[in-house]
Order: sequence, then C-alpha cells, then structure tokens
Amino acid sequence: MIRRDIALLVFDDAQILDIAGPVAAFEIAGQLVADTYKVRMIGVGSDQIRLSAGPTMTVERFETGLICDTLIIVGGIGTENALNDHQTLDLIRETSRHARRIASVCSGAYILAAAGLLDGRRATTHWVCNGDFQRRYPAVKLEYDQIFVRDGSVWTSAGITAGIDMALALIAEDCGDDISRTVARYLVVPHRRMGGQSQFSPLMELEGNGGKFQDLLRWASEHLDQRLSVEELARYVAMSPRNFARSFRLDTGMTPAKAIERLRIDHARALLERSTGLSVEQVARQSGFGDTERMRRSFLRLFGRPPQAFRIPAQQTSRKP
Repeated sequence: MIRRDIALLVFDDAQILDIAGPVAAFEIAGQLVADTYKVRMIGVGSDQIRLSAGPTMTVERFETGLICDTLIIVGGIGTENALNDHQTLDLIRETSRHARRIASVCSGAYILAAAGLLDGRRATTHWVCNGDFQRRYPAVKLEYDQIFVRDGSVWTSAGITAGIDMALALIAEDCGDDISRTVARYLVVPHRRMGGQSQFSPLMELEGNGGKFQDLLRWASEHLDQRLSVEELARYVAMSPRNFARSFRLDTGMTPAKAIERLRIDHARALLERSTGLSVEQVARQSGFGDTERMRRSFLRLFGRPPQAFRIPAQQTSRKP
C-alpha cells in the first residue's frame, strides 16, 4: 500500500471539527492498513494557529514548496481572511499543480474558489452559504443537495461533519470500500448518508460506475420538461426498450423510471433552495412532474418531507459558518 501524505491547511479562526473529523478518519484507516497515511496540519506564514473555539494549534509553517498527495482546505469563520490572503492562495495554486487531489471542508470551498480552482467545476459548500457563494463565484457549478461533490481531482464537502463523509470516500478510493466501511463503524457514523441529504445524485453514481449511460442522463437532465419514457430513452441510445431497461438496471442498480424521478427531484430541490421566486407549481412543471401532488409524493417518499420544507429563508444565505 502506498503511503499518502494528507495535508490540512488551517488558518486563524478555523473550525476545529473541520480538522478533527477528517483527521480521525485517516488516523483509523492508518491503523487498519499500516503506513497508509501521514497526516499533518500546515499553516501559511505561522506555526501557531488560533482556532475559532479558542485553543491554539501548532502546525507546520509553509510559504512555498508544499509537497503532498492530498491537500484539504478547512473552513470556519476565518475563511474570509484566508481567502483574501495572497500567500495562502498562491500556496494552494502551487500545490494543486502536483498534488493528486485537492479538497475542501464546509466554507473552505470559498478559498478554493478564490484561488480559481473551482471555475467551471461542480462543487458544494455549507447550505447556509449557497446564495452568497453563488453570487460571488458564478463560474462555479454549485450543487445544493450534496454531502460532497467530486469533479475530477477536486473534492468539496458540505457543512462541518460532511468532512467525515468526504474523508470516508477518499479512503474508499485509496483503500477500498471495506476499509472505508470499517472506519465508519469505528467512528459510529453512516458509511454513506442517505435520505434528506443524499450523498450522490444518479449522475454522480453513474460516473462512479464507469458512466455507460452518463451521456444519456446528462441529456435527460437537460430535458426534464419532456416525458422521458423508457421508449424515448432507449431511442436516444439506439437500443430496444427491453434491452435498454435490463442493461440500465444492471449498470446503475435502478430502473430508468427511478433514475428520471431522482433527476426530477434533484432539479426541483435545487430550484426550491435557490430562492428563485418560482412557485411550487412552476417548480413542478419545470422539473417535469407535471403537477404538485406528484412532486409532493416523490419528495415524501425520498426525503420524508414535502417540497415546501426545502425553501431556505433569504436571510439565511448571507452568513458563513
């Protein structure tokens, strides 16, 4: 097993759980598979970091020349100062040129965005930041409903404890799903969170499975206002409906109808959370549900809550945790 150097970039007023959660996951993985990870905390221009909870942390001081396998940017109320620090951004850009992976926890996504590493990429951050983040960084394809998002070598995670979910996924990539699942059991957390904060959309699941029908679902996600029957989907991939339905289920683990329903739900939830001003009826039409009752049943089945529960008050979109 290759020993991987995991570096967490911390700064004054960083959130302690953004650090401790991933560190604990990598520590346990290293105990299960010897010499898997070397984890270290680094700071820019200082070896003493004051965390937002009060304690001071001693870290390795860097200004240039950081070499690591994976760089993780943490979040917290000190994010604003960190994203305006040119040394910090320069170090991240320099490290990103040779690191295998770059990641962020919670509002650490702001720092990656300020460094230009999220332009044109899909990403996520703490839900309370969605409106502010999208206004500041319109070039980022913000995913509102994800625990974490992987776009190539760049990973971002949602609020605070989502850093653990992301760390488990990073461990699964390095060591396999069995080790990741065992780490989750030691941490007494779900291996993959389901329900109201689903970890993967169907598109991301397909990418993880090799993406045989990735182009089809990307096309479908752009035509959700259409009927999208099995016959229409099969026609797009030039297959018979029966062969397509069987092949799709074998490849993705879900029926075509369930996949399209999930795409509609993901789209509807994103519209509801973006404070677009659309009524629930308009969201239902744009997402292809046709009527609000059909959309309500789908939301209750997947999330246990109706669509209206996902509207975020406008005043909650301006404060970063």
